[in-house]
Parts: sequence; C-alpha cells; structure tokens
Amino acid sequence: MTPATTDAGKACAAILLALCAGGCALGPSAGDAVTRGPLSDAAILPPWHEAANDPAGGKGVELTVVEADNLADFHGDATHAELVLYVAGNSFFAMPPLTKAFERAYPAWKGRIYFETLPPGILARQLANGGTITVGNMTWTAKPDVFMAGLAGVKTLVDQGGLRAPLVSYATNDLAIMVAAGNPKRIAGLADLGRPDVRLAMPNLVTEGVSRQIQASLVKAGGEALRATVYEGKVAAGSAFLTQVHHRQTPVWILQDKVDAGVVWQSEIVFHRQIGHAVEAIPIPAAQNTVESYSAAAVAAAPHPDAARDWLAFLQTPEALAVMQGYGFKAVAPRP
Repeated sequence: MTPATTDAGKACAAILLALCAGGCALGPSAGDAVTRGPLSDAAILPPWHEAANDPAGGKGVELTVVEADNLADFHGDATHAELVLYVAGNSFFAMPPLTKAFERAYPAWKGRIYFETLPPGILARQLANGGTITVGNMTWTAKPDVFMAGLAGVKTLVDQGGLRAPLVSYATNDLAIMVAAGNPKRIAGLADLGRPDVRLAMPNLVTEGVSRQIQASLVKAGGEALRATVYEGKVAAGSAFLTQVHHRQTPVWILQDKVDAGVVWQSEIVFHRQIGHAVEAIPIPAAQNTVESYSAAAVAAAPHPDAARDWLAFLQTPEALAVMQGYGFKAVAPRP
C-alpha cells in the first residue's frame, strides 16, 4: 500500500468518525428492532441469487454460510479471469443476466469473467491500491480492466489518468424511497424523512457516490435544513444509520424492522420486489429527483485490453439495454 493510499484511508476513517460524533452507529443493532414477523436470515440476507451470480467457468468446493462466510460482492474466479470488472454496487442484480448476454455475444470470454459490486469510492481506492483488497482474513489482487460507476466518478478517474477515454454512458436511473410493504409510517415524500419517528438507512458520504444525488434531492425538497436534518441531526441522534456496503443493507434493515425507509435507486426496489421481498417504492417527483447516468471506461493499465474493448462495445448494444430496462433502468438520451 502506498503512502497516498494510506493517507486516503485515514482521511475516510476520520470523516466517518466525524459523522458519528454524538453516538451514531453505522448500522442499527438487533436491540433496535421490533420484529414484524418470522423471517429467516436466509430469506433476508444476501447472496440472493443462489450462486447464479458467479460467472466462473468451474466451481470449487461450496461453502456459503449466511452471516458467517458470505462474500456477496465478489463474483467469479479472480485467479483465472480474463475480464475483470469493477462495478458500482447498486447494479449488482443486473450483472448476472448482463454477463450471460455478453458471453453469448462474445463466447471467447465465457467463464473467464470476474467482477466486484462495491461502492464506487471503495473501488476507486482498490484501483489506486493496485487492485488489492482485504475482506476478513483474506487478501487478494484483482487488477481491473473496466470501471463502471456514475458519470461524474468515471469522468474524474479519466481526468486523473486512472481510466482511459472514451467513456461509455449506457443507462440512467432515478431515485426512490424504499419502505416496507404497506408503508406503515405513511411516508409520502422526501420531507417525511426528517420526521423524528422515521428511522432511516442512508448511503454514507465517504464511499457511496449516490449520497451526492440524495443530498441534492433533499435540498430540492426541503432546502439545506432537510439535508442537515437527515444527514447530520438524525445521524447524530441515532435515528439515521449509514450503510457500509452500498444499498444492500437498506432492504435487509427494512425487512428486519430496524429502519423504516431509505433512499435508493428505484431499480433496486424493482429487483427486490421481483425476488419477493416485502418492500415498495415511494416515488420522488421529477422536480425533486436527481438522475444518474451509468458510465464505464477502460482502465489505463488494463491487463486485458481486448476484453475491455469488447465489454464496452457490448454495453452500447440493444441487448445490454434490454437487460437494464428489465430492472427499471432507462436509455441514455441521445446527444445532439
């Protein structure tokens, strides 16, 4: 790890500590929950694809234990991969059909794909760290070929030289409020998130790029006062909890009745309803919403540039867009 990377890690830790001054937690404890009904851990916790999210050509000894040994955001065989993708975690559910469609179009890469679905801030730190990451007791290196995230983040990395132009924008997404089925708190919009009785799961400000869009929408809905209430006052008071691994934690905490609501991309609510989770969407009107443009670019030092080229070309095809639209993503508006 370089000194610069170490400093960046310390800075992120310092920001998290500052956000938590006053006793906030990064996640609600079990004692905060009032259980709605008997839901098993297996029904609530990831992975949610029953190994369908693993693009490796050959599987190893199976060991997946919910809440004990479960690497839900790492997919495939990093050792033998010939296409390594860093993917902003909020589209993790689209990656299994997307990679399968890619393998049909480019069979040479079948079974040779590895991808990670983490918050883009963490992926950017991993990129700067040479592709090395540590989870629990394991450290491994997966040098990426393509980086996929929001337009602003990808453009920044292109400008900094970590990624190579041109970048490809391949889908857009809108924000929505995720609540439990039936909306027991009667949340009608963003302004209700400031209510003292509404417990929140909110993406953290350090690693999750969506927090910028959410803050912008809060300001549109209720000015700086609403943004400060949600991201400062309620965090300090312990009624808003910051997610650590993108929005994967938001539906879990809602289903466990540890929180009442959380702002996510609307596509995530589509996915969770598809797999039978008892959540629903409270739409955010266009005047208050903030649209994201999902973009990708090849890594400047990509180990597999040919595979990166093929993946970027595939993202611009009708087949790729059809997969994304199945989860509520929208097409990118044509440029003049």
